[in-house]
Amino acid sequence: MYKGDTFVYFLQSVSNPDRFYVGITLVARKEERLAEHNRGQTKSTSRFVPWVCIYSETYKTKSEAQKREQYLKSIKGFRERKSICEKYKDNSSVG
Repeated sequence: MYKGDTFVYFLQSVSNPDRFYVGITLVARKEERLAEHNRGQTKSTSRFVPWVCIYSETYKTKSEAQKREQYLKSIKGFRERKSICEKYKDNSSVG
């Protein structure tokens, strides 16, 4: 059974700063989930480790977070996703 707030989070690759990833996880698992990405346990992010979390949004329900994640990954959400990545990217990880 699901319990707790859910994050929609943006990761930026330290090794390739132009790479970003959007995902969701329980707030209680945020550190564990980032560690999984950095251990290469997520297929879509394993080639670009390590990752840093540059932005997150909190939702009361998993359903709300999933809708937001789907929107951000859609064609309709592209501009907003790009804007968030540009605004919050970790410039200290470049080069």
